[in-house]
Amino acid sequence: MKNRRDFIKTSLAITAGVVATNIPTAFANKHSFTRGVIYTKDNPGKWAKKVDGHLPIFTVYGKKITIETKHGMSEKHYIVRHTLVTGNGEVLGEKTFYPSDEKALSVFEIKGEHSVLYATSFCNKHDLWVAEFSV
Repeated sequence: MKNRRDFIKTSLAITAGVVATNIPTAFANKHSFTRGVIYTKDNPGKWAKKVDGHLPIFTVYGKKITIETKHGMSEKHYIVRHTLVTGNGEVLGEKTFYPSDEKALSVFEIKGEHSVLYATSFCNKHDLWVAEFSV
């Protein structure tokens, strides 16, 4: 189990680093190095048929943000993590999931003012998905 945990930790560190660099969609669409690393609704890459089950869905209720990924959770295939990131790359919240979790659902309370936020969803088989939204 240690190797799997190391893999997940390494993947999450890379994910945080990539998101923290604040790569906007327009930049991602222009530069090929982001293809195969970050997936969005507009840039699903090789996972075009996987958008509905992997793209994080966000709901804003005042200062509370809910992130959900409509994805099944099983030992072989599940959402590993949600992260909420500001436009400046600051991580506002993160939640790690386990295959035994019923669903991938996170609730974060936001402090301060932010105009743009990013919700990320990392699948153990279908990589990192990012949704941008305004608050």
